[in-house]
Amino acid sequence: MGQLLMFRGHFLITMHTIDDKLAKVTERIQQAALAAGRISGTVRLIAVSKTQSAAVVAQAYACGQRLFGENYLQEALEKQTALNLLTDIEWHFIGPIQSNKTRAIAENFAWIHSIDREKTAQRLNDQRPENLLPLQVCLQVNIDDETTKSGISLTELPMLARAVSQLPRLQLRGLMCIPAPVNNPEQQRAVFAKLRQALADLQAKGLQGLDTLSMGMSGDMEAAIAEGATFVRVGSDIFGARV
Repeated sequence: MGQLLMFRGHFLITMHTIDDKLAKVTERIQQAALAAGRISGTVRLIAVSKTQSAAVVAQAYACGQRLFGENYLQEALEKQTALNLLTDIEWHFIGPIQSNKTRAIAENFAWIHSIDREKTAQRLNDQRPENLLPLQVCLQVNIDDETTKSGISLTELPMLARAVSQLPRLQLRGLMCIPAPVNNPEQQRAVFAKLRQALADLQAKGLQGLDTLSMGMSGDMEAAIAEGATFVRVGSDIFGARV
């Protein structure tokens, strides 16, 4: 009984901590949206739960969070199995996509933020089950042309966007980026403005349904929101340091 009470006490403390952190992140999002003259609710929070346990995800769920981002497929599938009764969780895949894992990703996620090759998009399209809604997808842009990062270049982006938009089991929604970390808010905004302009250029080319900018994390979400982010992806400011 003593161990059980200790466990329960630890659970309540942890859940209370996650609740407090979620509230602080949500307040930051709301204040940034207000400062940018945007309507409340136009920025959605993805809790990046990679390396966190299913129990921790369940605690965040109990605090009201519904969108969760995962980078590692096997780890994500284990959480989805453990939490399969929580039917309104929306799972977002935000990591690099390996060719041998596209089927499982296509079958188990609502959103994918990290498509950067036509071949990958084609596999996801072909492997998306007919009984599920089309996959909502973003193209990952290597906005700073970093050789160590995934993502398509701005130059190649229009061709890939056109190809993905033709795939019937995918719904192209927008763009995602992970900029090089900088502390200067003006520099942060300048990078995010490039992604916003890239989305506007695609819209001007006649691509339909593009309404999503997945950009901004713990250290730069205010700058991202000022430049039009519709998703921000936050992990450590909710869950603490990664395991």
